[in-house]
Amino acid sequence: MVMKMTDLYQHFREEERGFIEKVLEWKEFAETSYSPRLTDFLDPREQEILRSVIGEQKEVRAAFHGGAEHAERKRALIYPDYMKPEAEDFSLSVFKVVYPSKFVTIEHRHVLGSLMSIGLKRAKYGDILIENGGIQIVAAAEMDDFLRLQLTEIGKTKVELEQISLAEVYEKVEEWNEFSATVSSLRLDAVLSAIYQLSRPKVLPLIQAGHVKVNWRIAEQGSMECREGDVLSVRGYGRSKISGINGRTKKDKLRLTYGRQK
Repeated sequence: MVMKMTDLYQHFREEERGFIEKVLEWKEFAETSYSPRLTDFLDPREQEILRSVIGEQKEVRAAFHGGAEHAERKRALIYPDYMKPEAEDFSLSVFKVVYPSKFVTIEHRHVLGSLMSIGLKRAKYGDILIENGGIQIVAAAEMDDFLRLQLTEIGKTKVELEQISLAEVYEKVEEWNEFSATVSSLRLDAVLSAIYQLSRPKVLPLIQAGHVKVNWRIAEQGSMECREGDVLSVRGYGRSKISGINGRTKKDKLRLTYGRQK
């Protein structure tokens, strides 16, 4: 059963309403045209929202593919029930970056910066995978020619792109350490202070500088309220996830369980 729209909206933040409405448009297209609708790459939060909007109804379904089973960013295919999605329906390409790895070190941030500098929208490529010096980029197939022509340097290093098969994609497995803490409130600045063991005065400049993200979106206010399931990231300090809000202590503080990415 698909939840009513009023019930649906209350499960998400106000700033997510625009994306919910976009998903509703995609869903209506698949229903009325009896044709699939392929999205750009979605982050995990957007994938969760899309699943909630589509629900478990029979007429329209959703499938996701990001190149590998544990991919973080994935394209979604919203499709009528008669269809059985195949890998090629997601129009994914994978490129291996060829460069002199014995002499140069290229990090994730370097690849990300270079993709931004050539004007490629973040929604048009998925995970950037690095393993033992090897670099792979998962992208939307419609961007193949653009990438080959434009991505010729990463940093100051000359590179070439070699297309490979989905079967060759590095498998990305996230590992988390679990911790617990108590917080005075679920305000973002209080939660960050507890998780990253930073004083509140140190947290505020990080937020003001745009170095803090909640569910892959830049957080602008330390006063925003965190929720169970939120993924937090702080530049230079790593990623964390609120896995549980477990009542209050005798001193009326909130018990928090969270994971820190290894």
